[in-house]
Amino acid sequence: MENILDRFLRYVSVDTQSNEESESQPSAMKEMDLLRMLCEELNAMGIKAELDEWGYVMGTIPSNLDKDVPKVGFIAHVDTAPDASGKDVKPQIIEHYDGGDIALKGVEGLYLKPSEFPEMLHYIGQTLITTDGTTLLGADDKAGVAEIMNAAQYIMEHPEFKHGEIKIGFTPDEEIGRGVVKFDVEKFGADYAYTMDGGEIGELEYENFNAASAKIHIQGMNVHPGYAKGKMKNAILIGMELNSLLPVEQRPEYTEGYEGFFHLISYKGSVEEADFAYIIRDHDTEKFEQRKLMIHKAVDFINSKYGEGTATADVKDQYYNMRLQVEPHYHIIDKAVKAMEIAGIKAKIQPIRGGTDGANLSFKGLPCPNIFAGGLNFHGKMEFVPLESIEKASAVILNIIKLFSE
Repeated sequence: MENILDRFLRYVSVDTQSNEESESQPSAMKEMDLLRMLCEELNAMGIKAELDEWGYVMGTIPSNLDKDVPKVGFIAHVDTAPDASGKDVKPQIIEHYDGGDIALKGVEGLYLKPSEFPEMLHYIGQTLITTDGTTLLGADDKAGVAEIMNAAQYIMEHPEFKHGEIKIGFTPDEEIGRGVVKFDVEKFGADYAYTMDGGEIGELEYENFNAASAKIHIQGMNVHPGYAKGKMKNAILIGMELNSLLPVEQRPEYTEGYEGFFHLISYKGSVEEADFAYIIRDHDTEKFEQRKLMIHKAVDFINSKYGEGTATADVKDQYYNMRLQVEPHYHIIDKAVKAMEIAGIKAKIQPIRGGTDGANLSFKGLPCPNIFAGGLNFHGKMEFVPLESIEKASAVILNIIKLFSE
């Protein structure tokens, strides 16, 4: 078998950053480079797999049992976040981590520090894979990809391993909320599935945010500043005023657990016009609706003060909390907990403060909780993943398959 570390490093070397400005699917054709590679590798293992025009890889390992058991799927996404470059990733391998600061050698003076990220101390003595400080790493979700491929290779090379029918899926564009828009659940053919897309070892999630985006346009009026009194409407300042109407304590940096938020993710503009983009998140459906209403009320206030049409809002739902879809099939959570216990891991069931492909898949009729992939500090240059967590996640996949076969 290929070493799982070598496999992971090979995958992160492929630039697969998705593009939220693109209307195509996949949003960036370079995502297809890794998707083609994965399809070819599955077929080379003897697993029948196809890559379709939308960038979905689907593969099947036939059952070797003499009885019917549920068909279980494992899914990961290949794209990396638009938040930081995923090109020319240069991983650092830190063996026998000693608990100290780690120099990210691509940027002079930049360190990954336990004083800032105390969770690093959970992995003393292990092998950490970090960035060099110039890009993200891509463990989200290439760790998940490597874990699934490693488990698939083990199954194909060990015919004595008993299993039901196994489905394998790889998707593009998860990071921009479009990962399974065109995913054909019926074609995939699984009864239940798991996304390998969580964070720290032990994480198990079947609740996620309800999510919406809000794009707000401010139309100002620019005149010569020397003659502006009573005439100028500065779109930048009006947008800042609108932002001040949203509760400060309900920003991401002040929230945790089940607390939702408003997150201003981008701004561009001038005195004449400006655009503000937000994401809105809450686990509770009623509170989620209230947050969207608060955006509209802020826009109404601005228009009442500065004139109708000064502010406009385009609010769109992105995905919903999968709890209602997964909880009726709680046995798939129980199996994941047991699979972790067999691997010597204590499961940490918690809500995702984000979303996964599994949320939309669950609403498409495929109950799909989320299992840890092992990485931490996703979407930035401080990202890292312990090798042992990747190995354990792959073992959990095999344990789930065993439990479904019994």
